[in-house]
Amino acid sequence: MWYAQNSARRTHQLAGDAGVLLWTALWAAAALTAYRLACLLALPRALQERRAPLPLVGGRFDTALRRVADAVDAMDPVAVRTAVAVGALALFVVPVGLVLMVWLPRRLRWIRQAGAARDLAASDDGRDLLALRSLLRPLDEVAATASEIPDATPGSLAWGWRHGDPEILDALAGAELDRLGLEPPAPREGPPGMAFEPVDLIAPAGPADERTRDTHPLA
Repeated sequence: MWYAQNSARRTHQLAGDAGVLLWTALWAAAALTAYRLACLLALPRALQERRAPLPLVGGRFDTALRRVADAVDAMDPVAVRTAVAVGALALFVVPVGLVLMVWLPRRLRWIRQAGAARDLAASDDGRDLLALRSLLRPLDEVAATASEIPDATPGSLAWGWRHGDPEILDALAGAELDRLGLEPPAPREGPPGMAFEPVDLIAPAGPADERTRDTHPLA
């Protein structure tokens, strides 16, 4: 499961994923542009052949870039190219890596928790565990769950879970599923054609019944 079943939570997840992809694309374009510009500076011959000013660059800045290129001309070309590649890679890895360090663990943790909760909700005995997980939430979240149940308190939720109150268990399990953006499972129904009607069983006549019939006088 990659996205929540709740529409609001799913929209939030899609927006977050799209933002991370856009952030990655922007920094990839920036690193590529910086790499090409740095390669142009590292190759003064190519820059000297280009007599026209560089695009999107003023006259003074263009002159400064050409002076830097002339200074780089005295350096080792292999070392210059290596430094340019490392710098461009760092320009991409650092900002993208910082975002992934925050976004990716949270995203993977939700996927793992939502998959486990969905499997528990579909099982016969998973409701109790989901209810217990809801009780282990911070006290303010437990109080918020209790406020949605008439005449319920956080203490009564714990009492209801301990004594197996079906209403309390359903409410707690539903709160845990709602926190993850999942819908409660549909109620199960037995397969059609399995209804049975009561049948009166007639016991066979025993020896006592035969003796009773024998004691009647003959007509």
